[in-house]
Amino acid sequence: MISDITLGQFFPGSSVIHKLDPRMKLILSVLFIAMVFVANNTAAFILLTVFTVVLVLLSKISLATVLRGVKPIILILVFTAFLNVFLTGGEGEPLWSFYFLKIYEIGIYRAVFMALRVIILIVGTSILLTYTTSPIALTDGIEALLSPLKRIGVPVHSFAMMMSIALRFIPTLVEETDKIMNAQKSRGADFSSGGLVKRAKALIPLLVPLFVSAFKRADELAVAMECRCYRGDKNRTKLVKLTYRARDFLTLIVFVLALVGIILECNIPSGALGTGAFLEFLFYRV
Repeated sequence: MISDITLGQFFPGSSVIHKLDPRMKLILSVLFIAMVFVANNTAAFILLTVFTVVLVLLSKISLATVLRGVKPIILILVFTAFLNVFLTGGEGEPLWSFYFLKIYEIGIYRAVFMALRVIILIVGTSILLTYTTSPIALTDGIEALLSPLKRIGVPVHSFAMMMSIALRFIPTLVEETDKIMNAQKSRGADFSSGGLVKRAKALIPLLVPLFVSAFKRADELAVAMECRCYRGDKNRTKLVKLTYRARDFLTLIVFVLALVGIILECNIPSGALGTGAFLEFLFYRV
């Protein structure tokens, strides 16, 4: 489970998504998140799913890697889906009941849509940001977008640097946790047997060596930055200057159109379903 965490990892490549400006990727991520939370019916989720699959294909990130990133949250998805199924009331007769537990059709729909929304959100934002953007490029992008806040005294560079370091340290800490677990397993520790509470208690001995290792790495990083005369953004120049290109604006147009399409799909009257109704709505009302 620990080794399956891919959050914060960067996979170098030459795909269309890799070549986008990091500032544009941050803007596209905001638009994508808006798409995820605007979608509220079956047709909109179908469009959103297809759009996400196209993003994965364009990024040229393997499907196994994408699924590995979703695997650690399966337990959370199952738990929240369980709550939605059994705690969502409805009208009419329930599909199944046992004392106070009742399952309605609306509860099943909400559970499926909730799980799909979370999965699409994680996959899409990972493809647009961490999987296809190096920590340095991500730092430059955040700093460039937030640069107007420098006029009111906000330490934008320090904020961007902290975020990029935090993302960069996630894979390192995951690898360190995996090494500690293997070392303790070789000494007889058991992390896989027993119930959920027992497994949680078995992970407690991992915290002390993990925190010690994290503080040690942080101290080494601080010393290394001081030895290289790092003083924040004072008198600091950029090796690579960020420049918007035609592909960035074309991708932005595609995302805006996708967002508008999902918004229109969600505003279709309840009696209309399917892509055909969406096209009819689009041509006759716009």
